[in-house]
Amino acid sequence: MSSDTSDIELEYDSTEGYEDDEDAIDLDSNDPSSDDGDGSSFNMVPMATQPTKPLYQVEYSVLQESELTQRQIREIEHVAGIIGIASKDAALVLRYFGWNKDLLMEKYMDSPEKVFRDVGIRTDLGLNKPSSSRRRTRSTPKFVCQICFNDEPNQETVYLPSCPPLPKDSDPRSRSASSYQSVKHEFCRDCYTYYVEAKIKEGESRTIECMESECKQIVDENTIVNLLTVRDANLPESEKLMGRFQTLLNRTFVDDNPALKFCPAPNCIYTIECHVSKKSLDTVVPSVTCHCGQRYTSFCFGCSLADHQPCICPIVKLWLQKCEDDSETANWISANTKECTKCHSTIEKNGGCNHMTCKKCKHEFCWVCTGVWADHGMAWYSCNRYEERDEHGKDQQSKSRASLERYLHYYNRFANHEQSLRLDKELHAKTEKKMEEIQHASNLSWIEVQFLNKAVETLSVCRTTLKWTYAMAFYLEKNNFTALFEDNQRDLEQAVEDLSGLLESPIEADTIADLRQKVTDKTVYVHKRNEIMLEETARDYQDGRVFWNTHFKL
Repeated sequence: MSSDTSDIELEYDSTEGYEDDEDAIDLDSNDPSSDDGDGSSFNMVPMATQPTKPLYQVEYSVLQESELTQRQIREIEHVAGIIGIASKDAALVLRYFGWNKDLLMEKYMDSPEKVFRDVGIRTDLGLNKPSSSRRRTRSTPKFVCQICFNDEPNQETVYLPSCPPLPKDSDPRSRSASSYQSVKHEFCRDCYTYYVEAKIKEGESRTIECMESECKQIVDENTIVNLLTVRDANLPESEKLMGRFQTLLNRTFVDDNPALKFCPAPNCIYTIECHVSKKSLDTVVPSVTCHCGQRYTSFCFGCSLADHQPCICPIVKLWLQKCEDDSETANWISANTKECTKCHSTIEKNGGCNHMTCKKCKHEFCWVCTGVWADHGMAWYSCNRYEERDEHGKDQQSKSRASLERYLHYYNRFANHEQSLRLDKELHAKTEKKMEEIQHASNLSWIEVQFLNKAVETLSVCRTTLKWTYAMAFYLEKNNFTALFEDNQRDLEQAVEDLSGLLESPIEADTIADLRQKVTDKTVYVHKRNEIMLEETARDYQDGRVFWNTHFKL
Protein backbone atom coordinates (compact mmCIF):
# COMPACT_ATOMS: atom_id res chain seq x y z
CA MET A 1 0.00 0.00 0.00
CA SER A 2 1.40 3.38 -0.92
CA SER A 3 2.36 5.83 1.77
CA ASP A 4 0.22 8.81 2.64
CA THR A 5 1.28 12.40 2.48
CA SER A 6 -0.24 15.16 4.53
CA ASP A 7 -3.50 16.74 3.49
CA ILE A 8 -1.88 20.14 3.22
CA GLU A 9 0.35 18.90 0.41
CA LEU A 10 -2.44 17.21 -1.46
CA GLU A 11 -4.55 20.33 -1.12
CA TYR A 12 -1.89 22.59 -2.55
CA ASP A 13 -1.08 20.31 -5.48
CA SER A 14 -4.29 21.47 -7.08
CA THR A 15 -4.22 24.56 -9.30
CA GLU A 16 -7.90 24.35 -10.06
CA GLY A 17 -9.75 27.63 -9.89
CA TYR A 18 -6.87 29.90 -10.91
CA GLU A 19 -7.18 31.74 -14.20
CA ASP A 20 -3.44 32.21 -14.64
CA ASP A 21 -0.58 29.87 -13.84
CA GLU A 22 1.18 32.57 -11.87
CA ASP A 23 -1.73 32.69 -9.41
CA ALA A 24 -1.54 29.00 -8.52
CA ILE A 25 -0.11 28.18 -5.11
CA ASP A 26 2.70 25.64 -5.45
CA LEU A 27 3.72 24.36 -2.05
CA ASP A 28 5.60 21.26 -3.20
CA SER A 29 8.87 22.92 -4.13
CA ASN A 30 11.55 21.72 -1.73
CA ASP A 31 14.35 23.79 -3.21
CA PRO A 32 15.56 26.23 -0.54
CA SER A 33 17.64 28.05 -3.15
CA SER A 34 14.47 29.43 -4.70
CA ASP A 35 13.60 31.16 -1.42
CA ASP A 36 14.48 34.83 -1.77
CA GLY A 37 12.89 35.85 1.51
CA ASP A 38 9.81 37.63 0.22
CA GLY A 39 7.97 34.80 -1.50
CA SER A 40 7.83 36.72 -4.78
CA SER A 41 9.28 33.89 -6.84
CA PHE A 42 9.27 30.13 -6.55
CA ASN A 43 9.82 27.09 -8.72
CA MET A 44 6.78 25.49 -10.27
CA VAL A 45 6.69 21.70 -9.97
CA PRO A 46 4.93 19.97 -12.87
CA MET A 47 1.94 17.96 -11.71
CA ALA A 48 3.29 14.81 -13.38
CA THR A 49 6.53 15.01 -11.37
CA GLN A 50 6.74 12.85 -8.24
CA PRO A 51 8.75 14.89 -5.70
CA THR A 52 11.23 13.16 -3.44
CA LYS A 53 9.73 12.35 -0.05
CA PRO A 54 10.99 14.85 2.55
CA LEU A 55 13.20 13.54 5.34
CA TYR A 56 10.70 14.54 8.02
CA GLN A 57 7.93 12.37 6.55
CA VAL A 58 7.59 8.65 7.34
CA GLU A 59 6.02 5.85 5.33
CA TYR A 60 2.63 4.75 6.63
CA SER A 61 -0.72 3.31 5.52
CA VAL A 62 -4.30 3.82 6.65
CA LEU A 63 -6.25 0.56 7.04
CA GLN A 64 -9.98 -0.06 7.24
CA GLU A 65 -11.56 -2.64 9.56
CA SER A 66 -12.10 -5.06 6.68
CA GLU A 67 -8.40 -4.91 5.84
CA LEU A 68 -7.52 -5.80 9.43
CA THR A 69 -9.83 -8.80 9.28
CA GLN A 70 -8.36 -10.00 5.99
CA ARG A 71 -4.84 -9.57 7.30
CA GLN A 72 -5.63 -11.77 10.31
CA ILE A 73 -7.10 -14.43 8.03
CA ARG A 74 -3.95 -14.42 5.89
CA GLU A 75 -1.72 -14.72 8.95
CA ILE A 76 -3.81 -17.59 10.33
CA GLU A 77 -3.82 -19.52 7.05
CA HIS A 78 -0.08 -18.98 6.63
CA VAL A 79 0.74 -20.41 10.07
CA ALA A 80 -1.81 -23.22 9.67
CA GLY A 81 -0.08 -24.25 6.44
CA ILE A 82 3.42 -24.17 7.90
CA ILE A 83 2.65 -26.08 11.10
CA GLY A 84 -0.04 -28.30 9.62
CA ILE A 85 -2.89 -27.55 12.01
CA ALA A 86 -6.49 -26.47 11.64
CA SER A 87 -7.15 -22.76 11.11
CA LYS A 88 -9.02 -22.43 14.41
CA ASP A 89 -6.01 -23.85 16.25
CA ALA A 90 -3.61 -21.62 14.31
CA ALA A 91 -5.68 -18.63 15.43
CA LEU A 92 -5.38 -19.73 19.07
CA VAL A 93 -1.62 -20.16 18.73
CA LEU A 94 -1.11 -16.79 17.04
CA ARG A 95 -3.19 -14.94 19.61
CA TYR A 96 -1.36 -16.71 22.43
CA PHE A 97 1.96 -15.42 21.05
CA GLY A 98 0.57 -11.94 20.36
CA TRP A 99 0.72 -12.46 16.58
CA ASN A 100 4.51 -12.67 16.82
CA LYS A 101 5.24 -15.30 14.17
CA ASP A 102 8.99 -15.24 14.78
CA LEU A 103 8.57 -16.02 18.47
CA LEU A 104 5.93 -18.64 17.67
CA MET A 105 8.18 -20.49 15.20
CA GLU A 106 11.14 -20.28 17.57
CA LYS A 107 9.17 -21.90 20.39
CA TYR A 108 7.57 -24.39 18.02
CA MET A 109 10.93 -25.56 16.70
CA ASP A 110 12.17 -26.04 20.26
CA SER A 111 9.16 -28.06 21.42
CA PRO A 112 5.90 -28.38 19.44
CA GLU A 113 4.30 -30.37 22.26
CA LYS A 114 4.98 -27.62 24.80
CA VAL A 115 3.52 -24.97 22.48
CA PHE A 116 0.30 -26.94 22.04
CA ARG A 117 0.14 -27.74 25.74
CA ASP A 118 0.62 -24.09 26.74
CA VAL A 119 -2.01 -22.91 24.27
CA GLY A 120 -4.42 -25.68 25.32
CA ILE A 121 -4.56 -27.71 22.10
CA ARG A 122 -4.90 -31.48 22.46
CA THR A 123 -2.60 -33.29 20.06
CA ASP A 124 -4.43 -36.60 20.44
CA LEU A 125 -7.43 -35.33 18.45
CA GLY A 126 -5.71 -35.06 15.09
CA LEU A 127 -4.38 -31.55 14.63
CA ASN A 128 -4.58 -31.52 10.86
CA LYS A 129 -8.30 -32.34 10.72
CA PRO A 130 -10.40 -29.51 9.28
CA SER A 131 -12.18 -27.41 11.89
CA SER A 132 -15.58 -28.26 10.44
CA SER A 133 -15.05 -31.94 11.24
CA ARG A 134 -14.73 -31.27 14.96
CA ARG A 135 -18.04 -31.75 16.76
CA ARG A 136 -18.97 -28.94 19.14
CA THR A 137 -22.69 -29.54 19.46
CA ARG A 138 -24.81 -32.65 19.70
CA SER A 139 -28.30 -33.75 20.63
CA THR A 140 -28.07 -35.53 23.98
CA PRO A 141 -30.90 -37.92 24.96
CA LYS A 142 -30.45 -37.79 28.73
CA PHE A 143 -28.71 -34.67 29.97
CA VAL A 144 -29.15 -32.17 32.80
CA CYS A 145 -27.47 -28.78 32.33
CA GLN A 146 -25.81 -27.79 35.60
CA ILE A 147 -26.34 -24.09 34.87
CA CYS A 148 -30.10 -23.94 34.21
CA PHE A 149 -30.92 -27.57 35.24
CA ASN A 150 -32.82 -28.11 32.01
CA ASP A 151 -33.44 -31.86 31.59
CA GLU A 152 -35.43 -31.67 28.36
CA PRO A 153 -34.85 -34.83 26.25
CA ASN A 154 -32.63 -34.56 23.17
CA GLN A 155 -31.67 -30.97 23.91
CA GLU A 156 -28.73 -29.51 22.00
CA THR A 157 -25.54 -29.27 24.03
CA VAL A 158 -22.16 -27.60 23.49
CA TYR A 159 -18.67 -28.74 24.42
CA LEU A 160 -15.09 -28.02 23.37
CA PRO A 161 -13.35 -31.03 21.79
CA SER A 162 -9.97 -29.93 23.13
CA CYS A 163 -11.03 -29.77 26.78
CA PRO A 164 -9.47 -32.51 28.94
CA PRO A 165 -12.00 -35.29 29.75
CA LEU A 166 -13.47 -35.71 33.22
CA PRO A 167 -13.52 -39.08 35.01
CA LYS A 168 -16.73 -40.86 34.11
CA ASP A 169 -17.81 -41.35 37.70
CA SER A 170 -17.30 -37.65 38.54
CA ASP A 171 -19.71 -36.23 36.01
CA PRO A 172 -22.87 -35.04 37.81
CA ARG A 173 -24.49 -33.75 34.65
CA SER A 174 -25.03 -36.93 32.68
CA ARG A 175 -27.68 -39.45 33.67
CA SER A 176 -25.99 -42.14 31.62
CA ALA A 177 -22.32 -41.24 31.76
CA SER A 178 -21.35 -44.82 30.94
CA SER A 179 -22.76 -44.37 27.44
CA TYR A 180 -20.06 -41.82 26.58
CA GLN A 181 -16.52 -42.72 25.58
CA SER A 182 -15.23 -39.68 27.48
CA VAL A 183 -17.11 -37.13 29.51
CA LYS A 184 -17.00 -33.56 28.14
CA HIS A 185 -17.28 -30.13 29.72
CA GLU A 186 -20.79 -29.98 28.36
CA PHE A 187 -23.61 -27.44 28.79
CA CYS A 188 -26.86 -26.69 27.01
CA ARG A 189 -26.60 -24.47 23.97
CA ASP A 190 -28.67 -21.63 25.43
CA CYS A 191 -26.48 -21.32 28.53
CA TYR A 192 -23.27 -21.45 26.50
CA THR A 193 -24.63 -18.81 24.13
CA TYR A 194 -25.65 -16.47 26.96
CA TYR A 195 -22.22 -16.99 28.54
CA VAL A 196 -20.36 -16.09 25.34
CA GLU A 197 -22.60 -13.10 24.69
CA ALA A 198 -21.98 -11.78 28.21
CA LYS A 199 -18.23 -12.11 27.78
CA ILE A 200 -18.30 -10.20 24.48
CA LYS A 201 -20.40 -7.43 26.03
CA GLU A 202 -17.76 -7.22 28.78
CA GLY A 203 -15.11 -6.64 26.12
CA GLU A 204 -13.50 -10.08 25.92
CA SER A 205 -12.71 -11.85 22.66
CA ARG A 206 -9.60 -14.02 22.62
CA THR A 207 -9.63 -15.02 26.30
CA ILE A 208 -13.15 -16.46 26.65
CA GLU A 209 -12.59 -19.67 28.60
CA CYS A 210 -14.57 -22.88 28.85
CA MET A 211 -17.61 -22.70 31.15
CA GLU A 212 -16.32 -25.58 33.24
CA SER A 213 -15.01 -24.38 36.58
CA GLU A 214 -11.21 -23.96 36.60
CA CYS A 215 -10.89 -25.10 32.97
CA LYS A 216 -8.58 -22.70 31.12
CA GLN A 217 -9.33 -23.93 27.62
CA ILE A 218 -10.03 -20.99 25.27
CA VAL A 219 -13.27 -21.10 23.29
CA ASP A 220 -12.19 -21.04 19.65
CA GLU A 221 -13.47 -18.47 17.17
CA ASN A 222 -15.47 -20.99 15.12
CA THR A 223 -17.45 -22.10 18.17
CA ILE A 224 -18.23 -18.48 19.10
CA VAL A 225 -19.35 -17.66 15.56
CA ASN A 226 -21.52 -20.78 15.52
CA LEU A 227 -23.18 -19.82 18.81
CA LEU A 228 -23.84 -16.22 17.74
CA THR A 229 -25.13 -16.84 14.23
CA VAL A 230 -27.62 -19.66 14.79
CA ARG A 231 -29.95 -17.63 17.02
CA ASP A 232 -32.42 -16.62 14.30
CA ALA A 233 -34.98 -15.46 16.86
CA ASN A 234 -32.97 -12.31 17.51
CA LEU A 235 -31.00 -11.72 14.31
CA PRO A 236 -30.28 -7.97 14.78
CA GLU A 237 -28.82 -8.61 18.23
CA SER A 238 -26.73 -11.49 16.89
CA GLU A 239 -25.37 -9.32 14.08
CA LYS A 240 -24.55 -6.59 16.56
CA LEU A 241 -22.68 -9.02 18.80
CA MET A 242 -20.85 -10.52 15.82
CA GLY A 243 -19.75 -7.05 14.80
CA ARG A 244 -18.55 -6.28 18.31
CA PHE A 245 -16.73 -9.62 18.51
CA GLN A 246 -14.87 -8.91 15.26
CA THR A 247 -14.06 -5.39 16.44
CA LEU A 248 -12.63 -6.78 19.67
CA LEU A 249 -10.52 -9.28 17.72
CA ASN A 250 -9.24 -6.44 15.55
CA ARG A 251 -8.43 -4.43 18.65
CA THR A 252 -6.32 -7.20 20.16
CA PHE A 253 -4.63 -7.70 16.78
CA VAL A 254 -3.69 -4.01 16.69
CA ASP A 255 -2.67 -3.92 20.36
CA ASP A 256 -0.34 -6.89 19.83
CA ASN A 257 1.28 -5.41 16.71
CA PRO A 258 3.76 -2.56 17.35
CA ALA A 259 3.45 -1.45 13.72
CA LEU A 260 -0.31 -0.85 14.07
CA LYS A 261 -2.13 1.84 16.03
CA PHE A 262 -5.70 3.06 16.15
CA CYS A 263 -6.38 6.65 15.20
CA PRO A 264 -6.93 8.49 18.52
CA ALA A 265 -9.82 10.56 17.12
CA PRO A 266 -13.18 9.80 18.77
CA ASN A 267 -15.24 7.11 17.01
CA CYS A 268 -12.66 6.70 14.25
CA ILE A 269 -12.66 3.24 12.64
CA TYR A 270 -9.30 3.50 10.88
CA THR A 271 -5.96 1.99 11.85
CA ILE A 272 -2.53 3.35 10.98
CA GLU A 273 0.33 1.07 9.98
CA CYS A 274 3.80 2.55 10.42
CA HIS A 275 7.02 0.56 10.73
CA VAL A 276 8.96 3.00 12.91
CA SER A 277 10.76 1.27 15.77
CA LYS A 278 10.68 2.57 19.32
CA LYS A 279 14.46 2.87 19.45
CA SER A 280 14.41 5.32 16.52
CA LEU A 281 12.15 7.82 18.32
CA ASP A 282 15.19 9.80 19.47
CA THR A 283 15.78 10.92 15.87
CA VAL A 284 12.42 10.45 14.11
CA VAL A 285 9.08 12.17 14.63
CA PRO A 286 6.57 9.76 13.00
CA SER A 287 3.75 12.16 12.15
CA VAL A 288 0.80 10.50 10.39
CA THR A 289 -2.61 11.66 9.20
CA CYS A 290 -5.79 9.56 9.30
CA HIS A 291 -8.58 9.46 6.72
CA CYS A 292 -11.32 9.92 9.29
CA GLY A 293 -12.38 13.27 7.92
CA GLN A 294 -10.89 15.38 10.69
CA ARG A 295 -8.87 17.53 8.38
CA TYR A 296 -5.35 18.58 9.38
CA THR A 297 -5.51 16.70 12.67
CA SER A 298 -2.35 14.65 12.38
CA PHE A 299 -0.93 12.72 15.31
CA CYS A 300 2.34 11.15 16.31
CA PHE A 301 2.52 7.40 15.76
CA GLY A 302 5.18 7.11 18.44
CA CYS A 303 3.24 8.56 21.39
CA SER A 304 -0.32 9.02 19.99
CA LEU A 305 -0.29 12.70 20.95
CA ALA A 306 -1.21 15.42 18.49
CA ASP A 307 1.43 16.15 15.86
CA HIS A 308 4.49 17.70 17.50
CA GLN A 309 7.05 18.03 14.72
CA PRO A 310 9.94 18.74 14.90
CA CYS A 311 10.20 17.83 18.61
CA ILE A 312 10.94 14.15 19.34
CA CYS A 313 8.68 12.13 21.64
CA PRO A 314 11.01 11.89 24.70
CA ILE A 315 11.47 15.68 24.76
CA VAL A 316 7.72 16.22 24.37
CA LYS A 317 7.15 13.97 27.37
CA LEU A 318 9.70 15.88 29.47
CA TRP A 319 8.27 19.25 28.45
CA LEU A 320 4.66 18.36 29.18
CA GLN A 321 5.63 16.90 32.53
CA LYS A 322 7.59 20.06 33.36
CA CYS A 323 4.61 22.22 32.47
CA GLU A 324 2.17 20.15 34.52
CA ASP A 325 4.02 19.27 37.71
CA ASP A 326 5.06 21.52 40.59
CA SER A 327 8.70 21.87 39.56
CA GLU A 328 8.28 25.45 38.40
CA THR A 329 6.33 26.36 41.52
CA ALA A 330 9.31 25.09 43.49
CA ASN A 331 11.60 27.23 41.34
CA TRP A 332 9.46 30.30 42.04
CA ILE A 333 9.53 29.62 45.76
CA SER A 334 13.30 29.21 45.64
CA ALA A 335 13.72 32.47 43.74
CA ASN A 336 11.25 34.58 45.76
CA THR A 337 11.26 33.13 49.29
CA LYS A 338 13.72 32.13 51.99
CA GLU A 339 13.66 29.90 55.04
CA CYS A 340 13.78 31.23 58.57
CA THR A 341 17.26 30.34 59.81
CA LYS A 342 15.84 29.26 63.17
CA CYS A 343 12.64 27.27 62.52
CA HIS A 344 13.03 26.86 58.72
CA SER A 345 9.55 28.18 57.93
CA THR A 346 9.18 29.59 54.42
CA ILE A 347 8.94 33.38 54.31
CA GLU A 348 8.01 35.59 51.35
CA LYS A 349 9.36 39.15 51.17
CA ASN A 350 6.38 41.44 50.50
CA GLY A 351 7.96 44.82 51.24
CA GLY A 352 11.14 46.79 50.72
CA CYS A 353 12.53 46.46 54.23
CA ASN A 354 15.25 43.88 54.76
CA HIS A 355 14.32 43.44 58.44
CA MET A 356 12.37 40.19 58.51
CA THR A 357 10.46 38.72 61.47
CA CYS A 358 9.31 35.13 61.33
CA LYS A 359 5.63 34.92 62.25
CA LYS A 360 6.09 31.43 63.60
CA CYS A 361 9.06 31.76 65.96
CA LYS A 362 9.49 35.58 65.99
CA HIS A 363 13.12 35.23 64.94
CA GLU A 364 14.48 38.45 63.40
CA PHE A 365 16.96 38.23 60.53
CA CYS A 366 18.25 40.08 57.49
CA TRP A 367 16.65 39.22 54.13
CA VAL A 368 19.84 39.88 52.21
CA CYS A 369 22.34 37.83 54.19
CA THR A 370 19.95 35.81 56.43
CA GLY A 371 22.11 36.83 59.42
CA VAL A 372 20.72 37.73 62.87
CA TRP A 373 19.23 41.21 62.64
CA ALA A 374 20.69 42.37 65.98
CA ASP A 375 24.18 42.07 64.50
CA HIS A 376 23.37 44.71 61.87
CA GLY A 377 23.38 47.69 64.23
CA MET A 378 21.51 50.68 62.80
CA ALA A 379 21.85 49.62 59.12
CA TRP A 380 18.20 48.71 58.87
CA TYR A 381 17.63 49.41 55.19
CA SER A 382 20.89 48.32 53.60
CA CYS A 383 22.90 45.33 54.62
CA ASN A 384 26.58 46.16 55.06
CA ARG A 385 27.34 42.50 55.61
CA TYR A 386 26.51 41.51 51.99
CA GLU A 387 30.13 40.66 51.31
CA GLU A 388 30.04 38.05 54.03
CA ARG A 389 26.96 36.14 52.90
CA ASP A 390 27.35 32.58 51.86
CA GLU A 391 28.38 32.46 48.21
CA HIS A 392 26.74 29.07 47.74
CA GLY A 393 23.39 30.43 48.90
CA LYS A 394 23.74 33.45 46.63
CA ASP A 395 24.59 31.26 43.65
CA GLN A 396 21.69 28.91 44.34
CA GLN A 397 19.16 31.73 44.44
CA SER A 398 20.59 33.33 41.30
CA LYS A 399 20.51 30.01 39.50
CA SER A 400 16.92 29.38 40.54
CA ARG A 401 15.86 32.81 39.35
CA ALA A 402 17.75 32.42 36.06
CA SER A 403 16.27 28.95 35.57
CA LEU A 404 12.76 30.27 36.12
CA GLU A 405 13.28 33.17 33.72
CA ARG A 406 14.63 30.83 31.06
CA TYR A 407 11.71 28.45 31.45
CA LEU A 408 9.18 31.30 31.27
CA HIS A 409 10.84 32.61 28.10
CA TYR A 410 10.15 29.37 26.25
CA TYR A 411 6.88 28.55 27.97
CA ASN A 412 5.30 31.93 27.20
CA ARG A 413 6.10 31.54 23.52
CA PHE A 414 4.90 27.94 23.51
CA ALA A 415 1.65 28.98 25.21
CA ASN A 416 1.21 31.95 22.87
CA HIS A 417 1.20 29.76 19.78
CA GLU A 418 -1.04 27.24 21.53
CA GLN A 419 -3.52 30.01 22.22
CA SER A 420 -3.21 31.25 18.64
CA LEU A 421 -4.08 27.76 17.42
CA ARG A 422 -7.27 27.84 19.47
CA LEU A 423 -8.08 31.28 18.10
CA ASP A 424 -7.51 29.95 14.59
CA LYS A 425 -10.82 28.12 14.94
CA GLU A 426 -12.48 31.52 15.20
CA LEU A 427 -10.30 32.72 12.33
CA HIS A 428 -11.72 29.93 10.15
CA ALA A 429 -15.23 31.28 10.76
CA LYS A 430 -14.09 34.84 10.09
CA THR A 431 -12.38 33.69 6.91
CA GLU A 432 -15.58 32.12 5.60
CA LYS A 433 -17.32 35.46 6.13
CA LYS A 434 -14.45 37.36 4.51
CA MET A 435 -14.55 35.04 1.49
CA GLU A 436 -18.22 35.87 1.04
CA GLU A 437 -17.43 39.58 1.31
CA ILE A 438 -14.76 39.28 -1.38
CA GLN A 439 -17.19 37.48 -3.66
CA HIS A 440 -19.78 40.21 -3.25
CA ALA A 441 -17.22 42.96 -3.82
CA SER A 442 -15.65 41.37 -6.89
CA ASN A 443 -16.37 38.99 -9.72
CA LEU A 444 -14.32 36.15 -8.19
CA SER A 445 -15.88 32.69 -7.86
CA TRP A 446 -16.00 30.61 -4.67
CA ILE A 447 -13.06 28.55 -5.91
CA GLU A 448 -11.03 31.68 -6.60
CA VAL A 449 -11.39 32.98 -3.04
CA GLN A 450 -10.11 29.72 -1.54
CA PHE A 451 -6.70 31.37 -1.21
CA LEU A 452 -7.90 32.72 2.16
CA ASN A 453 -8.89 29.28 3.41
CA LYS A 454 -5.54 27.84 2.32
CA ALA A 455 -3.73 30.65 4.10
CA VAL A 456 -5.55 29.93 7.38
CA GLU A 457 -4.82 26.21 7.10
CA THR A 458 -1.15 26.96 6.47
CA LEU A 459 -1.09 29.20 9.53
CA SER A 460 -2.44 26.39 11.71
CA VAL A 461 0.17 23.92 10.49
CA CYS A 462 3.03 26.40 10.96
CA ARG A 463 1.91 27.52 14.41
CA THR A 464 1.96 23.87 15.50
CA THR A 465 5.54 23.65 14.26
CA LEU A 466 6.52 26.88 16.01
CA LYS A 467 4.88 25.81 19.26
CA TRP A 468 6.98 22.69 19.49
CA THR A 469 10.20 24.38 18.38
CA TYR A 470 10.08 26.33 21.66
CA ALA A 471 9.63 23.17 23.72
CA MET A 472 12.52 21.66 21.77
CA ALA A 473 14.73 24.75 22.15
CA PHE A 474 14.37 24.66 25.94
CA TYR A 475 16.27 21.35 26.04
CA LEU A 476 18.79 22.06 23.28
CA GLU A 477 22.46 22.26 24.13
CA LYS A 478 24.03 25.45 22.83
CA ASN A 479 26.14 24.82 19.70
CA ASN A 480 26.27 25.73 16.02
CA PHE A 481 23.13 23.73 15.33
CA THR A 482 21.22 25.71 17.95
CA ALA A 483 22.12 29.00 16.26
CA LEU A 484 20.90 27.77 12.86
CA PHE A 485 17.80 26.27 14.45
CA GLU A 486 16.92 29.56 16.12
CA ASP A 487 17.52 31.43 12.85
CA ASN A 488 15.04 29.16 11.04
CA GLN A 489 12.65 29.52 13.97
CA ARG A 490 12.86 33.31 13.81
CA ASP A 491 12.32 33.40 10.03
CA LEU A 492 9.30 31.12 10.25
CA GLU A 493 7.79 33.09 13.11
CA GLN A 494 8.21 36.38 11.27
CA ALA A 495 6.62 34.93 8.13
CA VAL A 496 3.69 33.55 10.14
CA GLU A 497 3.04 36.89 11.79
CA ASP A 498 3.22 38.68 8.43
CA LEU A 499 0.65 36.31 6.92
CA SER A 500 -1.55 36.61 10.00
CA GLY A 501 -1.45 40.39 9.64
CA LEU A 502 -2.46 40.18 5.99
CA LEU A 503 -5.49 38.06 6.89
CA GLU A 504 -6.61 40.76 9.31
CA SER A 505 -6.47 43.41 6.58
CA PRO A 506 -9.77 45.19 5.78
CA ILE A 507 -11.41 44.29 2.48
CA GLU A 508 -11.85 47.02 -0.09
CA ALA A 509 -13.13 46.46 -3.60
CA ASP A 510 -10.23 48.24 -5.30
CA THR A 511 -7.54 46.31 -3.37
CA ILE A 512 -8.91 42.75 -3.63
CA ALA A 513 -6.62 41.77 -6.50
CA ASP A 514 -3.57 43.09 -4.66
CA LEU A 515 -4.63 41.38 -1.41
CA ARG A 516 -5.14 38.08 -3.23
CA GLN A 517 -1.67 38.24 -4.74
CA LYS A 518 0.00 39.19 -1.45
CA VAL A 519 -1.79 36.47 0.54
CA THR A 520 -1.03 33.89 -2.15
CA ASP A 521 2.66 34.78 -2.25
CA LYS A 522 3.00 34.95 1.51
CA THR A 523 1.21 31.60 1.94
CA VAL A 524 3.74 29.99 -0.38
CA TYR A 525 6.61 31.62 1.49
CA VAL A 526 5.29 30.59 4.92
CA HIS A 527 4.80 27.02 3.77
CA LYS A 528 8.32 26.98 2.37
CA ARG A 529 9.80 28.30 5.62
CA ASN A 530 7.95 25.55 7.49
CA GLU A 531 9.34 22.95 5.09
CA ILE A 532 12.86 24.29 5.64
CA MET A 533 12.41 24.21 9.42
CA LEU A 534 11.23 20.59 9.41
CA GLU A 535 13.60 19.35 6.71
CA GLU A 536 16.74 20.91 8.21
CA THR A 537 15.90 19.64 11.69
CA ALA A 538 15.23 16.13 10.36
CA ARG A 539 18.58 16.19 8.55
CA ASP A 540 20.35 17.32 11.72
CA TYR A 541 18.69 14.48 13.64
CA GLN A 542 19.83 12.04 10.98
CA ASP A 543 23.40 13.36 10.94
CA GLY A 544 23.70 13.38 14.74
CA ARG A 545 24.10 17.15 15.14
CA VAL A 546 21.37 17.57 17.76
CA PHE A 547 22.50 17.46 21.40
CA TRP A 548 20.35 17.83 24.49
CA ASN A 549 21.04 19.38 27.89
CA THR A 550 19.10 16.61 29.61
CA HIS A 551 18.87 12.82 29.64
CA PHE A 552 15.85 10.75 28.66
CA LYS A 553 14.79 7.15 28.13
CA LEU A 554 12.93 5.81 25.12
